[in-house]
Amino acid sequence: MSETSPKLRAELEGIPTYKPGKPAAAGGPAAYKLSSNENPYPPLPGVMETVTAAASSFNRYPDMACTALTGELSERFAVPASHLATGTGSVGVAQQLLQATSGPGDEVIYAWRSFEAYPIITQISGATSVQVPLTPGDVHDLDAMAGAVTDRTRLVFVCNPNNPTGTAVRRAELERFLDRVPSDVLVVLDEAYREFVRDAEVPDGVEIYRERPNVCVLRTFSKAYGLAGLRVGFAIAHEPVAAALRKTAVPFGVSQIAQDAAIASLRAEDELIGRVGSLVCERNRVLEALREQGWTVPETQANFVWLRLGERTTAFAQACERAGAVVRPFAGEGVRVTVGETEANDIFLKVAEGFRKDL
Repeated sequence: MSETSPKLRAELEGIPTYKPGKPAAAGGPAAYKLSSNENPYPPLPGVMETVTAAASSFNRYPDMACTALTGELSERFAVPASHLATGTGSVGVAQQLLQATSGPGDEVIYAWRSFEAYPIITQISGATSVQVPLTPGDVHDLDAMAGAVTDRTRLVFVCNPNNPTGTAVRRAELERFLDRVPSDVLVVLDEAYREFVRDAEVPDGVEIYRERPNVCVLRTFSKAYGLAGLRVGFAIAHEPVAAALRKTAVPFGVSQIAQDAAIASLRAEDELIGRVGSLVCERNRVLEALREQGWTVPETQANFVWLRLGERTTAFAQACERAGAVVRPFAGEGVRVTVGETEANDIFLKVAEGFRKDL
């Protein structure tokens, strides 16, 4: 038998592994998972019944075009159906964007630290990552990002609010940045946490896209809508980009259960607004408590908070887990902590208070 392995693409060597949020240990002391930015609420009213009904026909392929969901989204956002494309969560659509725009010799710009999938999907495409450090306040440095654009740049990610810091860029600075980016470079506004934004100066990317053909907006049903386990996201972009996304989509990638659940979730808007409002209130409580303890915490517009801990990051995460709450550490940098149930947040705050006293 030959010992020679099949030849694989060189670009796959050294790709960092995506690290999902650690789950709470079964039967262990960690009872709460604050590591994945999940919504702690159960499905919205009507969603479970819809999913149950859809499950009876999963021996059939789903609607590959997501026709009904696309129609709902078209009406909800007042955009043409031809400007919409769906995928397996917003990260799935992001990977399709890389397939459609970038390959060997091309460059993709994004802030760092930002969403940890960006370097992975960029490297898979064969393109080169250009990582631009955040400002000292953990916000996108849009001036530096604009300055990093070259004739090799094909795509720029702007994660707004930014994961994992929760910070957001405001309208004036975003508009200045977009004015500097060449019109043949695609700018992707990744708005997975848009529903949690309360700063009126943080723009809705859909309004930005309407006037700029090189802007694409990513949204997801995983966060505010609580459908993380069903994997459905979408892009809003002008027709050439949206058509390219539909070409690069995995056939039948979005299950019928996910499509139907997303439609039912869109129709439960009133309940969604109430739940998101409650999470925002809890976010503000957590943020205020941390600052009272003496922590320097950036203003967050998402459903999580960010603590810079440097070399003490791992120790802090371990202390939280021992106390009963799993958080998301980024070794050597800091921890991202999802705003969850009040009891879970209280556990985190208690650990943070004790840890702060020992610094």
